[in-house]
Amino acid sequence: MQSSADGTFRIVVRRRMPAPREVVFEAWIDPEGIREWMCPGDVVSAEASLDVRVGGSFRIVMKAKDRDHVQIGTYQVVEPPSKLVFTWSAAEKPSEMTLVTVELFAHGEESELVLTHERFPQADVAQRYENGWGKIAETFAAYLSRRSPKAARG
Repeated sequence: MQSSADGTFRIVVRRRMPAPREVVFEAWIDPEGIREWMCPGDVVSAEASLDVRVGGSFRIVMKAKDRDHVQIGTYQVVEPPSKLVFTWSAAEKPSEMTLVTVELFAHGEESELVLTHERFPQADVAQRYENGWGKIAETFAAYLSRRSPKAARG
């Protein structure tokens, strides 16, 4: 976690993905796939409505056993297959808007996901998100691994 000049906090999560960045990008914007991998902490499944274009919005409902976590945002940058930038906030606190940048770097048959989430007003909130995005990246890598052609050939 890093602090920014404006007094807010930023986290960066890096993870090697077992698929080319084109596949990773498409999986990131697939509402059906998000059901399985956008599941941090006690979340067991997710539902997503995505309008992936600059100015388009999204709504992701992460379903935990005792409550739903609803996240909303607007796409700022959409550059397939390398970059997405979008705002992010809890639906119940839309004025607490943060910014997420997802960058994908090619590494042959694999890729690297670099997720930067910034503009957190408090360090403890940034830390919780760092843990959550770390879990999401781990689950996303496993999801991609199950769907890769190499895994299918087994």
